[in-house]
This record gives sequence, structure tokens and C-alpha cells, in this order.
Amino acid sequence: MKIIPSLAVALFLSMGAAQAQTPVDDQPQRRVYAPADNRANCFFVISKVQPVHLNVYEVRDVDTVLRASYPACVAINRGQKERSGDNKTPESYPGEPFRITQIQDASSWHHDFGDGRGSIPAYGHWFLRLETPGFSGIGIHGSTNNRESIKIGRGSEGCIRLLDEDIIHLKENYAQVGTKVIILPEDHGPLPFETRAICCE
Repeated sequence: MKIIPSLAVALFLSMGAAQAQTPVDDQPQRRVYAPADNRANCFFVISKVQPVHLNVYEVRDVDTVLRASYPACVAINRGQKERSGDNKTPESYPGEPFRITQIQDASSWHHDFGDGRGSIPAYGHWFLRLETPGFSGIGIHGSTNNRESIKIGRGSEGCIRLLDEDIIHLKENYAQVGTKVIILPEDHGPLPFETRAICCE
């Protein structure tokens, strides 16, 4: 079933709402449409537009198929990352995507946010390290420390946070070393393939 471009975004939202489980609160929910046929053909698109989300797409022949969507959180400050410590998430585009270079068990990792709590667990179970030219230490990880930041959509120092159960699900079903990752800025609309994507096939 191909989606008519002008209706794609609305249909995506309505289908997702129908398939998501009823939340116990207003926490955004993971939406899984289908497993990947081949995770080597998957890539991720992270949009900083509210609500912040990470979508998983799979290329199948001439089609692009939406496989899953996760609520996410990006850096506190808006805009393209310019220097270390500016609390911004770096951005990339289809022609120059970032890539996952390592998948690391982060369950014992701690971080001091400088807020008086000291060094605390802060990365969830997995850290999907990204190759972000000019910057190091940027990745997609869980949020054991601050689940509320996912609801808000902003709160990290530069990384992309998911709920810990979602980073586990993403790692187990879609991610691998080499996966391409696109991170779109706040003022960027859907990419052309997103409005043409097949959903749930």
C-alpha cells in the first residue's frame, strides 16, 4: 500500500495512535510497525521538531518502509553543534549521515551533571556511539537517570536519549555498527522519502 504524499504525515500519526498501547500517563509511547527484513538496510532519522522522535526506516527495493518510532530527547540548546560543551546536538542530512561506530554496554556508566547529585547512572543499558566529524562522545543511549526528559524532548548535553527499554529494543531489532543516522534541525520539515514512505508492509 503506497501512501499519497499529501496524506502521509496525517496517516502516519493516525496509524501510530491506533497501534500504540494506551499509556498509563502522558509519556510518549514507542510505536513498532514491523520487524526489519534485513537490519543492514535500516537507517534512523531523528527530528528535533517537537515531539522529538527517532524513526527507523528500511530500504526495500525501490521503497522506504517505516519500521518503528521512538520518543526521544536531544540537547538542551537549539541549533547545530558548534563547539564542545555548547549543549547542542549535531545535525546531519541524507547525503552526509552520521554512522554508528560502536555499540557499547553502558549499564555501569556514570556521569556528573554538575547539579549536586554527583556521579550517577545516566546512559541506560546501551550506548550507540556515532561518528560525528569534529566532535566526540555523541551517541544514542538510554535515560535511566531522567525519564521525564523524554517527555519534554530536551535535556541532554548533546546526545540523543531514549527510554531505557526503547534503547534495548532498538539495539536488539534494528541497530548495528554502520547504521546511518540522520539528525534534522528544528526548522526542517519531513524529508521527501518520509512523505512517500510505505508504512507497516
